[in-house]
Amino acid sequence: MSEKDKDAINRAAILMLALGEHEAAEVMKFLGPREVLKLGAAMATMKQVPHEHVVSTLERFREQTDLQSTVGLDSDEYIRQVLTKALGDDKAAVLLNRILGGKDASGIESLKWMDSPSVAELIRNEHPQIIATILVHLERDQACEILANFTERLRNDVVLRIATLDGVQPAALRELNDVLTKLLSGNENIKKSSLGGVRAAAEILNFMSGEHEAAVMDNIKNYDNDMAQKIMDEMFVFDNIIDIDDRGIQLLLREVQSEMLIIALKGASQDLREKIFRNMSQRAAEMMREDLESKGPVRLSEVESQQKQILQIVRRLADEGQIVLGGKGDDSFI
Repeated sequence: MSEKDKDAINRAAILMLALGEHEAAEVMKFLGPREVLKLGAAMATMKQVPHEHVVSTLERFREQTDLQSTVGLDSDEYIRQVLTKALGDDKAAVLLNRILGGKDASGIESLKWMDSPSVAELIRNEHPQIIATILVHLERDQACEILANFTERLRNDVVLRIATLDGVQPAALRELNDVLTKLLSGNENIKKSSLGGVRAAAEILNFMSGEHEAAVMDNIKNYDNDMAQKIMDEMFVFDNIIDIDDRGIQLLLREVQSEMLIIALKGASQDLREKIFRNMSQRAAEMMREDLESKGPVRLSEVESQQKQILQIVRRLADEGQIVLGGKGDDSFI
């Protein structure tokens, strides 16, 4: 996680602590499991927050604050009450167990509220097909983190099975939940869930480190070269940023730290570099060119790591509808 992302999460945590239980609970109802986990963890670390930080944070969110706040006062109990109101007893219990200590919970849905190493430890001894079925129900970045905790052989096998998974029947899900509790219930005639497949595999691989990604792709190529090509076609790689329109590039540059961009561009094509420079001010572009020239050799793993972080920002902006991937949005703005 970049320093900018950490700062944003910390500011959001201060805001939640300052809002009050009811208002914070209402806000958190609109967050996903991963967001709540990150936000709750940040809140749990804030035992004493200087008042000026509270004021500056609220000003940044264009809110007002009183001279006194509840920030840092019995925050454990505050978090417990907020999460329980926002998420209900079961989901809150799993998250609180991670942050503060609490009760256990089970089921595929509850895995979304657990840390990735714990999920990996829980399911690593299951059949790879069962693991694949579980992972397609999770957020793509969480699935990637879980895969990183597996052996290379198991990781390769599971991603291949995700790519070849064409759906999950409700009956199969109910059988799976004999171990992890019930995820789907009711009608046998429910249409099978459209989960898994080439796109799911590509989305998970987008979050994977370059080394793991290469090993997985080599394994899939050995199994089915055409499928490997389809997965690669679905993946959004760093050089694909060149297909984003100028407005989207400008929005992206506001979200990316300069040092991160410099390292990422060390491994970028010249055409992509020039597009980035064109969307900066002349002075900023000149400084970036100079920094790139003066930057010494950088490990490939570090370049790939920074590129992956930028791609996560790209996907977030795309999910929020702020940018359009693939250059399809050039005519969307006037």
